[in-house]
Amino acid sequence: MTRLRHALGRARYFVREFSGEAAYDRYVAHARTHDPDAVVQSRRAFERARTDAREGDPREGFRCC
Repeated sequence: MTRLRHALGRARYFVREFSGEAAYDRYVAHARTHDPDAVVQSRRAFERARTDAREGDPREGFRCC
């Protein structure tokens, strides 16, 4: 049972890292560590800023719409 639980935990970790879902958690942890009084963006605002930065990067080479 512990092997299965460990394997599922590792799979969850890799899926979250690959999909980018863990980026917001890392952002919040970084913001809280470096400045506990800082205002942290909501997940929606964070994802919007992340998407805008990715689309605005000329190295990406394409834009969807």
